[in-house]
Amino acid sequence: MAAKNFGSKRVVVGAHYGLRDWLAQRITAALMALFTFVLLALILFGGELNYERWAGIFSKQWMRLLTFSTIVALLIHAWVGMRDILMDYVHGVLLRLCLQVATLVWLVGCGGWAVQVLWRL
Repeated sequence: MAAKNFGSKRVVVGAHYGLRDWLAQRITAALMALFTFVLLALILFGGELNYERWAGIFSKQWMRLLTFSTIVALLIHAWVGMRDILMDYVHGVLLRLCLQVATLVWLVGCGGWAVQVLWRL
């Protein structure tokens, strides 16, 4: 006896639907946590915190690269989160598109500003 298929045929996206975004959120959060621990260690165990010391922390190239990587991670983290919020709660397609474009423009602008601050361009 053959099994009968009832109802409409539904295309299943697969088990990996959303995995990329979930993984991006976790990886970027881990990088931001690592940066926080490194920065706290440099601040807490380095003596008095003044302008010269603060500028000295970020004058090293490895710290600038770690900071820039963290900023990129923050931008990705913010984009994934904002995109999910907008997709879940803004139901008008045109309004959602405008808000997503505005979010992207803002995040790219913040990334450009971070490059200027880190490398004094």
